[in-house]
Amino acid sequence: MTLPNEQRAILTGLQLMQGMFAGLFPRAPMGELMGFAGGEAGPGFVVFEAVPTAAHLNPLGHIHGGFAATILDSCMGCAVHTMLGAGIGFTTVDLNITYDRAISPATGRVFARGEVITSGRRIATAQGRLTDANGKLLAHGSTTCLIFPIDEAKGN
Repeated sequence: MTLPNEQRAILTGLQLMQGMFAGLFPRAPMGELMGFAGGEAGPGFVVFEAVPTAAHLNPLGHIHGGFAATILDSCMGCAVHTMLGAGIGFTTVDLNITYDRAISPATGRVFARGEVITSGRRIATAQGRLTDANGKLLAHGSTTCLIFPIDEAKGN
């Protein structure tokens, strides 16, 4: 369950992210599905945590690349969201992920930090890093997001 557009329309992106992390608003369904938890949000950045499990394995016994791509897409997009005013939304236009190391359930807790590079009226860019508990780089990426008024989303 997500917040209705009417509620999202009165919150800044930073208020929404910090409210979700504080448990004041429901978590995003995708975060629930993938096992992500919010760690921290501030102007221009977001940190998510997750523990890769056997549920995220590919046929070769490693964590599926979609796990890293999804947590990076989420943290980078949410970092962009922290820069947006009330009634403003975004969507990912471009996503680039580089996988630096294999991830397995033995990797343990991972941390994804997204940071805004630029944020304009219609386009924003961000970068993200996925690391293990020791700070070892597992994957990194970049994104471009389209920014728009929520009413342009036609109820989405």
